[in-house]
Amino acid sequence: MAHENQVLRSIETPDGGRCVDLFRRPDGSHGYQAYRRDAETGTGWFPIGPYDVLTFETEADALADARERVGWLNDLI
Repeated sequence: MAHENQVLRSIETPDGGRCVDLFRRPDGSHGYQAYRRDAETGTGWFPIGPYDVLTFETEADALADARERVGWLNDLI
């Protein structure tokens, strides 16, 4: 059975065009991924940036890194 990451928090822009998911991996490490959605295409979310390969001890550490790397995120927090 495949193990999946557990999304702990999803932070979305007010227009619904971008989001960052903070997650916990099955091994207990944490990470995040930024996504973009084009509402006019109806194709759903797709990842932007290679952030999901970064590994952090805590959700707070992942969020701190995301705030440094994902420019729009600080405007929402």
